[in-house]
Amino acid sequence: MTLFIGTISKKGGVGKSTLARLIAREYALAGWNVKIADLDIQQGTSFSWQARRLQRSVDPVVAVERFGTVGQAVKAAAGYDLMILDGPPHATMGTLQIAEASTLVVLPTGLALDDLEPTVLLAHELTMKGVPVDRIAIAFSRVGDSESELAEASAYVRQAGYRHLTNVLPEKTGFRRASDEGRAPTETRFPSLNERAEAIAHEIADLIETRADREAA
Repeated sequence: MTLFIGTISKKGGVGKSTLARLIAREYALAGWNVKIADLDIQQGTSFSWQARRLQRSVDPVVAVERFGTVGQAVKAAAGYDLMILDGPPHATMGTLQIAEASTLVVLPTGLALDDLEPTVLLAHELTMKGVPVDRIAIAFSRVGDSESELAEASAYVRQAGYRHLTNVLPEKTGFRRASDEGRAPTETRFPSLNERAEAIAHEIADLIETRADREAA
């Protein structure tokens, strides 16, 4: 049975596809048969990332395919252990379908209100449509070094009624360079950055395992 993870956002540039690639790479490294469903048919950023990865023969192999609809992606999931539904850089009718199909849906956001407000609004929209709150995890991405700003963002998300990942993905040149080379955030040239990205992947894996156990019970 295929496991689905969704990465969605209400705006672009908050690290949605970066997190999708991070999750995909770590599960592939663990021996899972993984595919990213790139649902951004206009930009296809994950699809282009895979092309760069293939050009450099980076292992493990991460399959990426572009799909016009969530339904098409779900139908093509047979034979894969994990499919990551990488949504477009804005909320669409398919966003709810991604959340409904996924064991866990990750909403990346920056720390500014310009990012936090639409992220929480999207979470509200999903829960109003019947998506369980515990299926949603907000991830702080591309953050700076200000502890106070992070604390304020954490309080904002918790007061809105949602959880966020404890680990964050900082704004670092090393992550951008890795992406340019078709690599995931755990494949940079800097061990310290790789460790921070690995911590996010492990936290997401733990949440998925918890939800899968609840659904199986």
